[in-house]
Amino acid sequence: MMLRMMGVLLCAALVACIDVVPQKDFNLEKMAGRWWIVGFATNAHWFVSHKADMKMGTSVMLPTAGGDLDLTYTNLNADGTCWRMTHLAKKTDIPGRFTFTSQRWNNENDMRVVAVQYDDFALIHTIKTKDGVPEVLNKLYSRTPEVSTALQQKFMQFSLDTGIISDNIAILPKNGDTLHSIHARSHTYTYCMYNITTIACASVENNLLTLFSLCIEGECTEA
Repeated sequence: MMLRMMGVLLCAALVACIDVVPQKDFNLEKMAGRWWIVGFATNAHWFVSHKADMKMGTSVMLPTAGGDLDLTYTNLNADGTCWRMTHLAKKTDIPGRFTFTSQRWNNENDMRVVAVQYDDFALIHTIKTKDGVPEVLNKLYSRTPEVSTALQQKFMQFSLDTGIISDNIAILPKNGDTLHSIHARSHTYTYCMYNITTIACASVENNLLTLFSLCIEGECTEA
């Protein structure tokens, strides 16, 4: 118990001591569109046992008229079911820095776009706080599933610099070429089609198909 408490305090101290600032001249509108999540690094305890099963997913970013950022994450679970999560990241007084509350995980998120080339990659650093305990999450986003060795190394070094050990840094493998699945839960089905250019997710209830997310060749819409 004492060791666990010391670990929590050390983690909090590391997060508190690292001042990560967003990229200068941040352009919200250029963040729009589909991004592949190719790198994932965190000091959260759960990551060690799940890292081996994690694969690339996508995020659709949609700037709002008020300067916020609508985030939609889509992926396929290991059992073939479709996983989807949305957040509305609220703008702050600092361009490139956003905050949001995750209802799913019951935590507060302080998200910063640390480095970005809008047609290539984005490095996003998030401090997640639950019950007063902070955790760091770094994600490497790419406009394509391919990412250069130099960019991978940049992501790994940044993660080390922000207090994440090397074992907790992952460059994610692709999630297959084409996968189809229908998952039954009561009378509701979730369908997810995934390939290198397209992700489409829909729900089926009482024989009525409702498309709720569609991405084709980087053009993404919420149906």
